[in-house]
Amino acid sequence: MLARLSAPRSVGGRAALFVGLLAFFILFAAPAFAQGVPAPAPTPGVGDAVDRALGDLGGGNAPLSLSLQVLIIMGLLTVLPGILLMMTSFTRIIIVLSVLRQALGLQQTPPNQVLIGLSLFLSFFVMSPVINQANTTAIQPYAAGQISATQMIAGTGEALHGFMIKQTRNRDVKMFADMAKSGPYAKPADVPFSVLLPAFVTSELKTAFQIGFLIFLPFIVIDLVVATVLMSLGMMMMSPTIISLPFKLLLFVLVDGWALTMGSLAASFGT
Repeated sequence: MLARLSAPRSVGGRAALFVGLLAFFILFAAPAFAQGVPAPAPTPGVGDAVDRALGDLGGGNAPLSLSLQVLIIMGLLTVLPGILLMMTSFTRIIIVLSVLRQALGLQQTPPNQVLIGLSLFLSFFVMSPVINQANTTAIQPYAAGQISATQMIAGTGEALHGFMIKQTRNRDVKMFADMAKSGPYAKPADVPFSVLLPAFVTSELKTAFQIGFLIFLPFIVIDLVVATVLMSLGMMMMSPTIISLPFKLLLFVLVDGWALTMGSLAASFGT
């Protein structure tokens, strides 16, 4: 009876020992086999271009690690669009179009998507000379490998600097230069971006509100005339906005308001 019980135990122990040894050899043989197989040669692509650009920005030849590259790119993607829009004609255009919609008495017509699209297309039209200059002096030489990424950014910055300094008032530049305790500057090209950017945005806001005031005047006259007529007829419960809205739209269509507004906005930048 004892012999019968000990036989299965011995067979089971030998089987467990065999399975354990087999698993041990498989685990330790897989890394050794992987080390013996040569890795495929990496193919140049977008990653190499990113490494080269970030290496140029860092001032060294060694590329940055992948995690650091992703962190830098994600940070730039969240910040750069807003900064680039503030450095262009987009601010003035979108504010004027929003004021025009308010002056017409229309709350959601045209919708925000249409206003933003119009502002972007008109901004591309106004900024086309600057884009062409940056493409000729910075982007194409960098794509050809003639200049580094730092030189490309500097060339693009010069094109934007020249556009912004023409649209910025000297009073605003002086105010921010005094706040930063820098200056005076011998020439406009010497104004740093840390002073030029807030001065440019301030000038754009002031110019946009000046244009918006001129746009509001004829529509206010229509509102006053309609309100006076309703008061004289004793229709005090009737909203003047409802009655004046068709007359505003008729006036805007008769004078070809959209073409006049777009042309005036483009001309305000000296285009």
